[in-house]
Amino acid sequence: MRRIVGLALVWFMVWVVTGGWAAEAHTGASPPMQLEQALKDLSSEEETTRDLAIHALIEQGDSTWLPRLDALRANADRSLRMAIKPVADAWKHRANLTSPDADTRRSAATDLGTSGRTVAIPWLEAATATESHRWVRYAMEESIQLLKLASDDPVVKAQAAAKLGELRSQNAVPALKTLAQGAGEPNSSEDQNHVARVAAVAIDQIETWNVWSTAIETLFRGLSLSSILLIMSVGLAIVFGLMGVINMAHGELMMIGAYATFVMQECFKLYVRPDWFDAYYLAALPAAFLAAALFGLVLEATVIRFLYGRPLETMLATWGVSLILIQGARIYFGDLTAVAAPTWLNGGTQVMVGVFLPFNRLFIIGLSILCVTGIYLLLFRSSVGLRVRAVTQNRNMSACLGIPTRKVDAYTFAFGSGLAGIAGWALTLVGNVEPGLGQNYIVDSFMVVVTGGVGKLAGTIIASLGIGGLNKLMEPSFGAVYAKVLILVLVILFLQRRPSGLFSVKGRHAEG
Repeated sequence: MRRIVGLALVWFMVWVVTGGWAAEAHTGASPPMQLEQALKDLSSEEETTRDLAIHALIEQGDSTWLPRLDALRANADRSLRMAIKPVADAWKHRANLTSPDADTRRSAATDLGTSGRTVAIPWLEAATATESHRWVRYAMEESIQLLKLASDDPVVKAQAAAKLGELRSQNAVPALKTLAQGAGEPNSSEDQNHVARVAAVAIDQIETWNVWSTAIETLFRGLSLSSILLIMSVGLAIVFGLMGVINMAHGELMMIGAYATFVMQECFKLYVRPDWFDAYYLAALPAAFLAAALFGLVLEATVIRFLYGRPLETMLATWGVSLILIQGARIYFGDLTAVAAPTWLNGGTQVMVGVFLPFNRLFIIGLSILCVTGIYLLLFRSSVGLRVRAVTQNRNMSACLGIPTRKVDAYTFAFGSGLAGIAGWALTLVGNVEPGLGQNYIVDSFMVVVTGGVGKLAGTIIASLGIGGLNKLMEPSFGAVYAKVLILVLVILFLQRRPSGLFSVKGRHAEG
């Protein structure tokens, strides 16, 4: 008898939730009394009662009831908090579908799609009808189809699987693989086999697209690495082409630029209003350039000037300087410091499904283009550049024509050092600042200079793109260390056939 009464009570509650309340919602009447009862039923010890209450609250309630849930949660035990969570999340996500912020709308749509609650389908469909942002609308459509995969109707399920394949939805792959496993099983119906075949086709579409999107992102990361190598290598190429100096401390000049950026950040934290903090990064650009350039000027005047024409001694001396700088940075700054990127460089932009381009790396690529353009104008469209090129091609004749070759050497070395400082400034956007920062890039920079042809701007650009791109292409297969080794082997083999690099060079070191 008790069993019959219990079943009758459960049936009555199901009718109230799915029939009576739905009828009131259909007629537009609000169901406050039923919601009040559902809030009470959340604390019921009967699992069926709690599930019915959760379903009713999600379907009938809205975010205006959140204060009541918060009050209920304040003194709730663990089981009641777990019952409240899906209700509160559903209400918040539904409200966030109309948020003015596109990222908030997109996040809400994604969360609703992974919730598994089909009650969210009409919410998402209504939001999609008025959504203007391309990728937010994509997230909403993807979530609708993900929820429809749980439908009992095989036609709806097959249509959802096909649509997810067209959307190239990576989030749908696990569910689609589960559906595809039913193909060809002895007890499977024709409808199940059809759904499984559609799911298998959708998986192939998604995985094929994933290969292409991964390749595009890898090329983009290679391009951003190439951009840093280019900024650093251009200064090294100019100095090497003009003076024949192998500066092993060039990586530490980049480190100086990175630490100058860190110091500027700390100064802004201490002495500038918080709402102006993001301006520190722009202020750090001239600081990084000048700090590295001034140190380069001192290095040229005190060490390198006395070692012209002696490449081995120059290399050893600058290597010693680099060790001193590394240890000095470790003593003063410690082993690891970080630079916070300005808010206007946070995030990124999605250009296609599965391809997300961060703003900081786009900024670095743009910076390298500006640097190369500026260097080209300086070297080939100014009187200063004319003097530098003249000294590079024939130092003795330039001296006879009244060009102060010693000053040209000093200022060019300072300029190349400043470019390394700019590379360090840019590198703070994608990594930490630590004493051994320059050691990670100095070998690659020398390979760029030698491969491109010493003193040749076009060769440096092409070589930096090639070495940076190959580095990122090989890393997934061989690892970072073996990728660098393979690239070094390829560079050596290339130089065996073309010792002068991509472009042959004339200058003092070549004549010697």
